[in-house]
Amino acid sequence: MTTFLRPGDAGYDAARSVWNAMIDRRPAVIAQCTSTADVAEAVKYGRTEGLEIAVRCGGHNIAGLAVPEGGLMIDLTPMNAVQVDPEQKLAWVQGGALLGELDKAAQVHGLATTAGNVSHTGVGGLTLGGGMGWLARQYGMACDNVVSYEVVTADGTVLTASADENADLFWGLRGGGGNFGIVTQFEFRLHQVGTRALSVELTFPRSAGFHVLRGWRDLNATAPREATFTANVTPDAVIVGYVWVGEGGYQLLPALRALGPVVDESIEETTYLKLQTRDDSLQGHRFRRYWKGHLFKSLPDEAIHALLGTPGARASLQAYGGAIADVPDEDAAFSQRDTLFEFVTSARWEDPAEDEAKIAGLRAYAATLAPYANGAYVNTLNGDSIRRAFPPAKLDRLIALKTAYDPENVFHLNQNIRPDQMPTDNAA
Repeated sequence: MTTFLRPGDAGYDAARSVWNAMIDRRPAVIAQCTSTADVAEAVKYGRTEGLEIAVRCGGHNIAGLAVPEGGLMIDLTPMNAVQVDPEQKLAWVQGGALLGELDKAAQVHGLATTAGNVSHTGVGGLTLGGGMGWLARQYGMACDNVVSYEVVTADGTVLTASADENADLFWGLRGGGGNFGIVTQFEFRLHQVGTRALSVELTFPRSAGFHVLRGWRDLNATAPREATFTANVTPDAVIVGYVWVGEGGYQLLPALRALGPVVDESIEETTYLKLQTRDDSLQGHRFRRYWKGHLFKSLPDEAIHALLGTPGARASLQAYGGAIADVPDEDAAFSQRDTLFEFVTSARWEDPAEDEAKIAGLRAYAATLAPYANGAYVNTLNGDSIRRAFPPAKLDRLIALKTAYDPENVFHLNQNIRPDQMPTDNAA
């Protein structure tokens, strides 16, 4: 049964708060749904009342699109059940579940599927945008591991989308974001990965950063699929390493150590579950946050110079490739499968007086990397054009799909793909 919360009700403020403390919008009503039927009724209610509709899963969207000012928030967080069949290696995950809930249920059997890097991210938002994670180089993006979706469409109809049923919708849900409906259940394919992982991070002085990052880039070209290379640029240092899911992984360590003068090492044998929580934000939704992202198909020396060229800047790089690139581009909405590295620059702070300076600084730094970028990942778009995530022909196909399933753009509080009667380029 749906619980409706309105301003002044107990629990209302907690329900409307999300991962970015800059977001302080007040929905007219929050519908906390417990079933697919509840979600369908909430969509019909919102449309009848003329309310702008948003959907909350994990609340991690940096722009706070889950929180509509004066509108209807459909809150899926009560729908967080996960069921695992270890024999079939399948999991059925409700649309409000967090990644940690999926990981815990699957790891009882030594199973997992690609599921982000932060355990309190929502399964829904991550997967609908593609879903990068530590297993992607072995098994593809999260969306590549979905067998079927249960979806509530803009008119309140409940559909199943799979390769054999509503295949056009299945294609669009695999990376097209929340544009086509509200997914109330995902069926995932699981993989026998065991329970072990290795995390390696070597810290070098920033003065050695160019040589270190160039060598790290070259080592990545021959890295086994079990390894996901990572790099972080900080004001004082460059940190490079990798995450290896499964047993072993030490064979890559000597070559990384040889890149330059190592000033610190963090080498940890851990469990996959602990790996999935190592980047969690224990402070909850306290911080104000902003980020910008790019996808790189190559990382030329000039791009490395740009990475290091802004004093005080922070950035992270994570390797793609492997099984991600095995999937033909036309098979799913998710695009740019020939990406080599994903770049993100981000910041968090508490004082509202710092908002303008922090945001301007991140934008300026990201702009220095833009000449080397080939686009952006849907889930890191933040005020960017949707055209950065999809090539023109694929975007045309997505617009046609949006027109078929949501011609009035009911579901527009997302990385929006507008129907064909509306302009598609909704951001500069």
